[in-house]
Amino acid sequence: MSMTPKPTPESSGEPPETGPAPVLEARKLHRMRQVEGREMPIVSDVSFALHKGEFATIMGPSGSGKSTLLHLLAGLDRPTAGDVLVAGEDLSGGDEEYRAAVRRRRIGFIFQFFNLLPDLTVEENVTLPLRILGQNPKKHRERVDSLFSLLGVSKLRDRLPSGLSGGEMQRVSIARALVTQPELVLADEPTGNLSSKAGEEVIGLLRDVCTRLNATILLVTHNPRDAAAGDRVLFLHDGALLSQSEMKGGPFDVADVFHRLQELGV
Repeated sequence: MSMTPKPTPESSGEPPETGPAPVLEARKLHRMRQVEGREMPIVSDVSFALHKGEFATIMGPSGSGKSTLLHLLAGLDRPTAGDVLVAGEDLSGGDEEYRAAVRRRRIGFIFQFFNLLPDLTVEENVTLPLRILGQNPKKHRERVDSLFSLLGVSKLRDRLPSGLSGGEMQRVSIARALVTQPELVLADEPTGNLSSKAGEEVIGLLRDVCTRLNATILLVTHNPRDAAAGDRVLFLHDGALLSQSEMKGGPFDVADVFHRLQELGV
């Protein structure tokens, strides 16, 4: 008995099945700036994708374009050319109001200098993004309590930021970044204002968050120790990603990151 083979997507004219869409996708990003009357490239032809549950780090020295790239990825700046998609929404198009709305819904931020509001308690700081979205924090009590427990700040919820150490403030800022369950978390030099010990603890917490919550994290840093914590390390030099030198399969030994930096001459 002859059997008719089941048509493949290619033979049936249907598009082939693909994996999940990236949480973050940068497509041929360029950013030019006026420097002493000349157009200079700050970010050049940057393309990469980040999928759900990945912890990726972008490493580069001061002046390599890290801050500009992060601003482009967050929709805080617009590229001269190229596209940025966050959960399928194009951040490189639309006006500032549109981009701000996407940021509020899709992106959590962790800053070097914490950016906690001094007159709000820890709990008020953490739940502020919910209130900005028009949500009642009381309806998310279980989520907030779980984040406080995960990040070890449950006993701090009624304190003001002035009563916290640097490490405690950064733990609180991580909770704030996660409270709306954003698709993407962007961390800008999150240990740059901390002691070595507190910095190691914060990086360990970010790895924990990635594993336990299946969070998607992109961390930008000049610190090899922090970069080594990622599942992937991408190297930025003079505004361009050195794509052939990307490290995959982390976390890594810090010595391996140092060795790669020496090979690259960065």
